[in-house]
Amino acid sequence: MIRRAGFIIVTLIVPLIGILAIVAYQIITGTMEPSVEITNIGYIDEAGGFDNYTKQGNVELVRYDAVAQANEALVKEEIEQYVIITQDYLNIGMINIYTLEKQLEPPPEVTAAIKDFLSSNMLAGKVTDATIGLVNAPLGIVSIRLTETGDIATEQGGYGNMLIPMIFGVLLVLSISFSSSYLLQGMGDEKENRLIEVLLSSVSTKQLIIGKVLGMGAAGLLQIIIWVICAPLLLNVASISIGGFLSTLEITPVLFILFIVYFILGYLLFAIIFVAIGAITSSAREGQQLAPIFTLLSVSPLWFASALIFFPNNPAFIALTIFPFTAPVTLMMRLGITEVPIWQILTSIAVLLVCVVGGLFFTAKIVRAFLLMYGKRPSLGTIIRSIRSG
Repeated sequence: MIRRAGFIIVTLIVPLIGILAIVAYQIITGTMEPSVEITNIGYIDEAGGFDNYTKQGNVELVRYDAVAQANEALVKEEIEQYVIITQDYLNIGMINIYTLEKQLEPPPEVTAAIKDFLSSNMLAGKVTDATIGLVNAPLGIVSIRLTETGDIATEQGGYGNMLIPMIFGVLLVLSISFSSSYLLQGMGDEKENRLIEVLLSSVSTKQLIIGKVLGMGAAGLLQIIIWVICAPLLLNVASISIGGFLSTLEITPVLFILFIVYFILGYLLFAIIFVAIGAITSSAREGQQLAPIFTLLSVSPLWFASALIFFPNNPAFIALTIFPFTAPVTLMMRLGITEVPIWQILTSIAVLLVCVVGGLFFTAKIVRAFLLMYGKRPSLGTIIRSIRSG
């Protein structure tokens, strides 16, 4: 399998994409010249007292004494829009903005500039300029995690710590999916050209299953090891080139161990299922049509990533952590967001082990009954009867 062009391409494409992303970032940031374009916004001050602080970032507020003057400037495109500060503004806190274009709401930059302009003028003379700047500045909050003793924890949260587990989760799905798909493809091809009959004349059904699963698993594990080795190198390059929170990213030993454990268990579960699919289907193409059902289950936690970020300990995500098909990805994502209780991790691993052992038992019966069946796929009832009688 490791000699296949597809396996080599998939193994190398992941670190290559990372390198290309870093290079692309360098090219874009190196060639892109920041363009500062001033936006002119007109205003009519009917309330009085709004004369200063007319320069707000890239927005320049231009005063007009009458609506006719503002309309004329708007038509001549001297201003992009204008606002009227009515006499009762201090009571109602509402202003109207006039423009020639349809818009659901003003651009965020314009809204922020008008808000800062109004608040700065209202606070002028009452507080210092530093206080005005603090009022207008966005609120900055830093979350600091404490231990049960009240000390600052070694491992903190944040988007940086969330990024690595999420990347690991995606890589986990990719490796499991590709390895299992190669296994299913091989089973289908051997069944179509009847090579499977030769193999079964030399080994038992269980030996055949275990040999194929472990062989493909070793190739998948090699793929994972290559990616994990490349990950710190790419992080170092990215932290030097890009900086920011990327410089704080690191792969902890616990995360690495859990990543390997869940790859092995997740792969074994999907591989055993794909062997069963290969046994009951008449061709590799037919098997590939059934496989996406289980692949979609494994990636389904990514569909709810936005909800998981804010509610990582919701009972639904705890259930997905324990459910064997979604456990690998869900746990990887939760590890970067919250402290996952040890009982949930151990329960998840135990459930995966039970499913692997049980799946191997039932798959052996299915393979023994249907692997040499050609022509059509057995019905669900026939499969259930064969398992019971086997």
